[in-house]
Amino acid sequence: MKATIPTRSGKGFTVKSGEARFGEHYKMRGVTLNQLDIKISSKDTDGGLAVFEQTGFTPKGGPPLHIHPFQDEMFVVIEGDYHFQVGEDTYQLKAGDTIFLPRKVPHAFVQLTEKGRLIVTYQPAGKMEAFFEKTTTWITPPSHDEVVKTFKDHDMIVVGPPLTVD
Repeated sequence: MKATIPTRSGKGFTVKSGEARFGEHYKMRGVTLNQLDIKISSKDTDGGLAVFEQTGFTPKGGPPLHIHPFQDEMFVVIEGDYHFQVGEDTYQLKAGDTIFLPRKVPHAFVQLTEKGRLIVTYQPAGKMEAFFEKTTTWITPPSHDEVVKTFKDHDMIVVGPPLTVD
């Protein structure tokens, strides 16, 4: 049996500010009210990388403490202030700051300002595009069990509650 090696087009592309790679804005409802725009898709990288622009509309909100067993994650803060927990360590980030979250390490963040914007990178891409597509379908806040199941279905493990701020 001959192995099939995926090939890329070899062409570059641009995605304009405020636009998404394929024209669809993922509008999370439920856990947070964020919008995610694919900038570089797993389809562009044979699953090696996915990059999103996340606009946060949920002050004092963020995901539950969770683990990505198979992916490293990186955030670049474009606008706003954020508090991150990575393992036992905590970090305050502002516009221009970058943070790396290694796979298999529990992490979470909370948006501290009224609005925020981040560039979020997953390597490899994993099931993150499908995850954000699923969260777009939520109309009301999901139950804790639904959150845990949705994370699990997309190769993430919820290990604690969202972070809180005073």
